[in-house]
Amino acid sequence: MELGRLLTAMVTPFTRDGAVDYAQARRLAVALLDSGSDGIVVTGTTGEAPTLSFDEKFRLWAEVKEAIAGRAPMVAGSGDNCTADSVQFSREAVRAGADALLLTTPYYNKPTQEGIFRHFAAIAEAVDVPCIPYNIPGRTGVNIGVETQVRISRLPNIAGVKEASGDLKQVARVIEEAGPGYRIWSGNDEDTFAILALGGYGVISVASHLVGRQIATMIRDLVEARTEEAARIHRRLLPLIDALFCLTNPIPVKYALNRIGFEVGAYRLPLCEPDDASAQRIAAELARHTIDLPVAV
Repeated sequence: MELGRLLTAMVTPFTRDGAVDYAQARRLAVALLDSGSDGIVVTGTTGEAPTLSFDEKFRLWAEVKEAIAGRAPMVAGSGDNCTADSVQFSREAVRAGADALLLTTPYYNKPTQEGIFRHFAAIAEAVDVPCIPYNIPGRTGVNIGVETQVRISRLPNIAGVKEASGDLKQVARVIEEAGPGYRIWSGNDEDTFAILALGGYGVISVASHLVGRQIATMIRDLVEARTEEAARIHRRLLPLIDALFCLTNPIPVKYALNRIGFEVGAYRLPLCEPDDASAQRIAAELARHTIDLPVAV
């Protein structure tokens, strides 16, 4: 299955009593596809994966897969900082119907580059679906270096990387040196335009919860060499992107979804609601933009 250029890293809706709201997760996944997304990433950082039990993750994968089956891919966030657990979780995600896997770099352990390579190699060898390593050193404490990405790019089942290092020089080198078919999805909404201009493939986005059609149009304009049109969209969306990352993700985007009337509930500790100043900033920016997500009245 083609994974698509615009994948949304979906939030996990919760009920008022703090349980996972599986019915609302299904509705949100469908709404995201209806507003421009090519596929859905479930139980990633934006989905508050560290606070979800394995049983909750498994059911989320299965529920979202069923809701969007035949329309788009469901990518499961199945990585962990333990390689053995990552292999087990990844196999279970495939059993639940995952079309691909998003695999965060092992965090806290701070492995060497050789350890990072062996981690992803072990997972890729254990499953038969595309794997996307997730490079986000700001959260994990380690960067997947250029040489390591080049090695990873030649592993079977590796589709590409979600690149959130913010290092465009590194991105350019990886695009130039990686094996054929190794795709780079931007992991930062603010970097999407630049990464695609360098030869990247797409984005695994947070802002697409709200402005998916506009991001899809920007990507299409860049792919079809309408650079000025794409740049205008990018510039227009930057203030909203900044507001959506004024606090730790997914605090702002969940607040924004609730604000526009698509209820996704609160947060699980240690995440909590935004302070008043941040909430006002997010609300003010929302008022300046056209929201693509369909909201049932």
